[in-house]
Amino acid sequence: MVKQKKETPFAYGGQAVMEGVMMRGKHSYCVSVRNPQGEIESRVDTMKISDRTKTLRKIPVLRGIVQLGSSLMIGMKVMKDSAEISGMDAEETPTKFDIWLEKKLGDNTVKYVMIVSVILSLVLSVGLFMVLPTWLSGFLAPLLGGNLWALGIIEGLVRLVIFMAYIILMAQIKEIKRVFEYHGAEHKAINCHEKGDELTTENVARHNRLHKRCGTSFLLFVMLISMIFFLFVQTDTIWLRVLSRILFVPFIAGTSYEVIKWAGISKSPIVAIISFPGLMLQKITTAEPDERQIEVAITALEGVIAIEEGKSVQEAVQIDNDNQQS
Repeated sequence: MVKQKKETPFAYGGQAVMEGVMMRGKHSYCVSVRNPQGEIESRVDTMKISDRTKTLRKIPVLRGIVQLGSSLMIGMKVMKDSAEISGMDAEETPTKFDIWLEKKLGDNTVKYVMIVSVILSLVLSVGLFMVLPTWLSGFLAPLLGGNLWALGIIEGLVRLVIFMAYIILMAQIKEIKRVFEYHGAEHKAINCHEKGDELTTENVARHNRLHKRCGTSFLLFVMLISMIFFLFVQTDTIWLRVLSRILFVPFIAGTSYEVIKWAGISKSPIVAIISFPGLMLQKITTAEPDERQIEVAITALEGVIAIEEGKSVQEAVQIDNDNQQS
């Protein structure tokens, strides 16, 4: 008798947004947000995955790059949805540029704006966390007597300092603090579901707000892996150093994805050790949510689970509405 391999349960993920939470499944996602009237509104959508993308998602490292791109696109969309539902963009008056774009692009305006936004976000991130540390550490090169190993270590430390400073500064912004509370609610809901507990406000509230698969931990892995990797990519020519940092970003991101994916399912003591710094950093990027924020996270998670179980978008949204009224 051939023993069948036990299938690993799908690991749901999510993202905190303005006054809400997005939960993502294998084929769909649900974003739930509190509107100005205090009610929870949900938008559920399915993800169209091409055959080529399905193939790439089976290849280690490459699947991480594909997943990152997909997450960025969906993230931009749900941020726009959350702003609309929460009423944060209600008072915005269209500019002449907005009107011009609408005339030129028509129904494709949102699509192209999201693509440009993702590209700009990537450029700014690479510039801040990859290029800037390389450029700044370059000023110390003459003092190190050509020791490229020492220069590589200093560059990595500068990168970590910039990353930590960025996180700490972001945490001081009032609106971001609110998002961090929803981030905590997202983690609590997922932890509750993964432990097999019923998704009630009381159950979710008692779970941990930290999670090994968090995007914060992913970014920290990117910083640490890049520090190690670039010790072996050495050159004393500054423009080559900068170029190598830019070119290898996808590889480092893909490798970091594999590490965090492994960390999310492994019970190894080694995983506990390498996950510890990321979990501690989450104490900054998450905060304890209140009951109303937990309700939003539960609504989003139940919505995406309904879709993944074969229910229609309309049925999933109705489930969310029924749960709010019960």
